[in-house]
Amino acid sequence: MDWIKLFSTEAEAREKILPDKPQLVILYGTRICLTQHQHKFYAVQDACTHSGMSLSKGTVNFLGEIICPLHNYQFDLQSGRECNSRSRDLKTFPVKIDESGFFIGI
Repeated sequence: MDWIKLFSTEAEAREKILPDKPQLVILYGTRICLTQHQHKFYAVQDACTHSGMSLSKGTVNFLGEIICPLHNYQFDLQSGRECNSRSRDLKTFPVKIDESGFFIGI
């Protein structure tokens, strides 16, 4: 696994990735939906497994689920699990924050 540095500090990450506002990042050609929910960061594949729609265009609900903007499929940010078992689960990516920066594992 490669750890890709996105931000120099956790403070910078919190400034750029606003709570419950999904953002698209592309690392090594992989589209990743990055979001912050309840002070934790999550990274999941950007494409909904049902329709392929970009999840970074979706919303995050109070339960910590990313909601696809096309058909409202809901995926748990932590596990990637589709909440109603109607579609495959999302791939998740580990996030690491330490004194040297903010990283996503690919």
